[in-house]
Amino acid sequence: MADSFSRDPTGSAGAAARRQAERYQPHAQAWGFGQPPQTPSLRWGLVKCSSTNGIAAKRVRPYRPRYNAGRLIVSCLLFASTALLSGCQREPATRVVVYCAHDREFAEDIFNDFEKASGLKVDVRWDTEANKSVQLYEDLIREAAQPRCDVHWNNEILATIRLQQKGLLQPYGSPSALAFPAEFKAGDQTWTAFAARARVLLVNTDLVAEKDFPKTLFDLTDPKWKNKIALAKPLFGTTATQASCLFQSWGKEKTQAFYRKLKANGVVPVGGNKQSATGVGMGNYAVGLTDTDDAMAEIAAGRPVKMIFTDGDTLFIPNTVAMIKGCPNPNGAKKLIDYLLSPEVEMKLAKSASRQIPLNPNVKVDSLAPIQTPRTVRALRVDFAKAVERWQESQEFLVKVFGSR
Repeated sequence: MADSFSRDPTGSAGAAARRQAERYQPHAQAWGFGQPPQTPSLRWGLVKCSSTNGIAAKRVRPYRPRYNAGRLIVSCLLFASTALLSGCQREPATRVVVYCAHDREFAEDIFNDFEKASGLKVDVRWDTEANKSVQLYEDLIREAAQPRCDVHWNNEILATIRLQQKGLLQPYGSPSALAFPAEFKAGDQTWTAFAARARVLLVNTDLVAEKDFPKTLFDLTDPKWKNKIALAKPLFGTTATQASCLFQSWGKEKTQAFYRKLKANGVVPVGGNKQSATGVGMGNYAVGLTDTDDAMAEIAAGRPVKMIFTDGDTLFIPNTVAMIKGCPNPNGAKKLIDYLLSPEVEMKLAKSASRQIPLNPNVKVDSLAPIQTPRTVRALRVDFAKAVERWQESQEFLVKVFGSR
């Protein structure tokens, strides 16, 4: 074995190795390791020489310590849990996240006023005109396990009721909702309806004489309107809501006949209600199906248009506001809901260019002209909860007639 020693055991190399081993021994005992730890750079170890009965320094493989796995795991878990708990401590909530389907041009000032009054920041995710409210609805379903949204301001009530049925809304009895009639509030307090608008026809008066104005929806199936009618894609937003409500109110056969004849008459699908209204205002179409707020925008712009509330089948659609179950900031959500349902906000929406119709009986406005209300025209008789039950049926039918999304 003499050839295995490279240096005199009493020399400097042996002494250095002994000192290295003695220096690490206390650490090994303190951490519970089986042997003193060695570093990969330590190339010398102490061995007993049988031939000389002494101590020699021998070049050996670096030591790989055997760890006490149990103690190591416990230490790691304690460290991780401490870091996790400290990381999960939330700062005081200073913002409210809103998914808003109402038009930005009418809602943004209301959020700004709330920020000033409450000191809370409002972060808004807006929808797009082409897929009105559908994307926000799908986002809320996808995020259900870990909600990002606090408040959903929706502009079509059927999607809100579907969210209610899926258990995604948090009940909240807002004191601001007390004055609203029961028909505009969910029985379980998950949503409240406010500020309605109507589905109307917009006619270009340069292209259509007043005596020829359509008076009902079925009038649009007359061949004289062939290729002259604009309609927002009926798979989205209030256009889809109208179809489902017609299925509930008119019945399957009459509704399907209406849409088939409308399609055969060359109705032109456009990106949204705004595009339908502007297309009529610019003379691209003689008639367009749209909402009152988009029709009012064309009237305010001085376009040659006339708004028509069809006799017996005008659909009035309210906005709704709801808190999302498990939302990040429930206290902030309640404050915003209280504000949106206040008489001041309904008054602002009624006086805005969109001419939203107040549902709170305590909100009095001098005139909404040329807007009509359910009290001044023969409105479509509809049960929104039952209309939701016809949603899937109407969607499947419309896809067959007008194509996929």
